[in-house]
Amino acid sequence: MAGVRILAIESSCDETAAAVVEDGRRVLSNIISSQIDIHTLYGGVVPEIASRKHTERICNVVSEALSAAGTGLADIDAVAVTYGPGLVGALLVGVSYAKGLAYAAKKPLVGVHHIEGHICANLIDHPELEPPFLSLVVSGGHTTLVRVCDYNSLEVLGVTRDDAAGEAFDKVARAIGLGYPGGPKIDKISNEGDPDAIDFPRAKVGDAPYDFSFSGLKSAVLNYLNKCRMSGEEINVANVAASFQKAVVDSLCERVDLGLSELGDKVFALAGGVAANKHLRAGLEEVCKKNGVSFYCPKPVYCTDNAAMIGAAAYYEYMAGVRHGLDLNAMPSLKLGERI
Repeated sequence: MAGVRILAIESSCDETAAAVVEDGRRVLSNIISSQIDIHTLYGGVVPEIASRKHTERICNVVSEALSAAGTGLADIDAVAVTYGPGLVGALLVGVSYAKGLAYAAKKPLVGVHHIEGHICANLIDHPELEPPFLSLVVSGGHTTLVRVCDYNSLEVLGVTRDDAAGEAFDKVARAIGLGYPGGPKIDKISNEGDPDAIDFPRAKVGDAPYDFSFSGLKSAVLNYLNKCRMSGEEINVANVAASFQKAVVDSLCERVDLGLSELGDKVFALAGGVAANKHLRAGLEEVCKKNGVSFYCPKPVYCTDNAAMIGAAAYYEYMAGVRHGLDLNAMPSLKLGERI
């Protein structure tokens, strides 16, 4: 079946997004309404404000996506929406709107896992990419190493036991006075610092070599800052940022290196908001080069939350016969690979 057009909606956190994607790879439109300026005032995402802003913007964002794609609901084959994981109130706005739209237009409804969307962002930028491949998803709420066995078959190898990498970036950035969002600010100021200035820990999970842990690293940074302040020692913010970032990147690269060497995959794909981090990209490219593996990563607009990636993932669900009813609900803690 060719020419399958899917209208996709994403509202899992603080971006209200809609896109029209054809055949899972061709983006006809990709509209994103960001709330970052609002949440920056509070030092992080405020769930209630995020939900309210989604409600205000979703109608216009969907209309704009259809208009930019030069299509109408009559030409859409299915309506897709992120139904988890994420902030429950934010998810509910998108799910409710998508259900109403699908019902009114008499179109099939396809619910999509947010993390599967991030992985599929690579399929948009790289038409030649096909499973199987190893993928690392690194975002504000998730750090997951997964083997993509097929378009609809995933094997989770490792997850974070506590803080996600992006969450740790935000908390450390706040502690050293950089503000929100932390990832881009730490990435930028790290260029001015010495990544070997401070020896922060790299945690390992003894019984699960692919799992991650960043809570101890975050605490080590906070303890270092407190010690400096108590002793009157000057804090070099760039050195703290660079040393912290190196510890995160080293931990991520170590797990990917282990996965590539043990599993023998010849293709690796990075995904998620933290995938835009230049130091992480460079580190993982080196790991892939060492293992003789092809490295893939989406361009920045497809790294952060967007609806085009949801449309890409939805296409393969749709082609596999996945359909959801009007009882589809938001699932804030939806596990990767879990289906309803």
